[in-house]
Amino acid sequence: MSKKNQHIVPTENGWGIRGEGNSRLTKVTPTKAEALEVGKEIAKNQGVELFIHGKDGKIQDRDSYGNDPCPPKDRKH
Repeated sequence: MSKKNQHIVPTENGWGIRGEGNSRLTKVTPTKAEALEVGKEIAKNQGVELFIHGKDGKIQDRDSYGNDPCPPKDRKH
């Protein structure tokens, strides 16, 4: 299994988690909070980035769970 950045994206039925470059969703959840929990676990397990999109599809935030050589001074987590 290749390591792919994960994206939390809006869907018709709620929120989905999608591996970067994949056309199919890994999982669909009814709420964004649930999608974030699942997406974080996948990103942590694979050591990749998690991109969080808004309802408009634009990236709102991102978290790095990989080997970041220059980590930001992120105080929100």
